[in-house]
Amino acid sequence: MTPPTLTTPPSLTSALAGRIREAIAAAGGWISFDRFMALALYTPGLGYYANSSRKFGLMPGSGSDFVTAPELSPRFGQALARQVGQALQATATDEVWEFGAGSGALAQQLLGALGPQVTRYTIVDLSGTLQARQRERLATWGDRVRWVSELPAHMQGAVVGNEVLDAMPVQLLVRRDGAWFERGVAVHEDRFVHADQPTALHPPYDVPDSHAYLTEIHPQAEAFVATLADRLQAGAVFLMDYGFPEHEYYHPQRAMGTLMCHRGHRVDADALQDVGEKDITAHVNFSGIALAGQESGLQVLGYTSQARFLLNCGVLDGMEDAPLAERVMVQKLVNEHEMGELFKVIAFVVDSPEQPWSQWQAMGFAQGDRTHTL
Repeated sequence: MTPPTLTTPPSLTSALAGRIREAIAAAGGWISFDRFMALALYTPGLGYYANSSRKFGLMPGSGSDFVTAPELSPRFGQALARQVGQALQATATDEVWEFGAGSGALAQQLLGALGPQVTRYTIVDLSGTLQARQRERLATWGDRVRWVSELPAHMQGAVVGNEVLDAMPVQLLVRRDGAWFERGVAVHEDRFVHADQPTALHPPYDVPDSHAYLTEIHPQAEAFVATLADRLQAGAVFLMDYGFPEHEYYHPQRAMGTLMCHRGHRVDADALQDVGEKDITAHVNFSGIALAGQESGLQVLGYTSQARFLLNCGVLDGMEDAPLAERVMVQKLVNEHEMGELFKVIAFVVDSPEQPWSQWQAMGFAQGDRTHTL
């Protein structure tokens, strides 16, 4: 039986498309792709992450578009909590900051596992509808959980972000006849179309040969990490997402880039169609993320696959007594052909004389650390 297709109401989709057309007209007929992506995802009340459509769920029949690790199994958050707890103790802090908390599942798992070790849990999420769902789910913890729309000048504690970097707008670069162009968006016959302009921009890694090549650069994600470095006075950062180190990201055979859309648990590559009805993402260049953190004063604590990180943090502890359904979901988190290899974890720490990072080994990277590959 084919599951029902649930979409954003046409009036909402049309309204978002109208807003984007207005932005293109005001800019002289062309906007960069990162501007288009930001409008498609985050326009208040209309963008994909700002409208009321359901995003997260296990099956397409629920009307959801994709599933994230915390929805697959609470063991994900419980394993991460062991690492977060160690980081809080090692950095003498007691707060957790989560960016893009989605359904609130990860926050629920971390709060439940960490208990009194966390005195305040702060969620930074721009979506009003998602905030409402999070508040309902996390009501048990009362005033220990708070929501903010912007960062304070100073913060401390453990920062977590699961599938946050991939949703940050990217710029598209295309190489033709050996020259680089920036790919943006224009309007032709009332439809959004790609349009290229000459640019001095180029990927941070030299892509061999001169064949046609499409890829992404990630200034907003890198700026996000730099901002964290500027604001975080003490603590550590743990970011989990799908992606590659630079030499794999800009491999000459990856000539069509990594940009993709998610809707109804299916993937497509046409970000210009059905704006507001589907997610738009790109894989993460973890070398760029690491460099942004280091240049801003953070130390890389570790980098590894999600599978190795979770195994190091004890995700399989007690699994011999777990129901079959639970074991199946955990396998999805760690199997190489599922999420285990494509998803990576990178961590940073604030170095200080009081808590020198070199004096403690983060458990999530105790085995299989790949920092040397960045």
